[in-house]
Amino acid sequence: MKGDELKQRTKQFVLRIMKLVNALPNTISGRVIAKQIMRSGSSVGANYRAACRARSNAEFIAKLGIVLEESDETEFWLELIMEGDLLPNDKVEALKKEAEEITAIMAASRKTAQSKT
Repeated sequence: MKGDELKQRTKQFVLRIMKLVNALPNTISGRVIAKQIMRSGSSVGANYRAACRARSNAEFIAKLGIVLEESDETEFWLELIMEGDLLPNDKVEALKKEAEEITAIMAASRKTAQSKT
């Protein structure tokens, strides 16, 4: 997958997170998770774009590490939404799968970049 395609994919991921956040219930747990997943989910797209502008391989690796952490955290919040019955699982499963795939892509990309140092 090319960098521009991954930029678009992570941007679409953030847009899907935004829609999910808007669907969460207006309860204490819903609001807390909404804020957390909005932060981690949007960070995936923003930090991937920053990685693409890295001035060195070391900076690229560091930024990918942030994307990896944030996508994994987003997976965690999605799991809580599902297991806490905040939204029906069928409304969350595809987004959780996408978070898992982004996490795997970033882990592999970071590993490749680290092997070039």
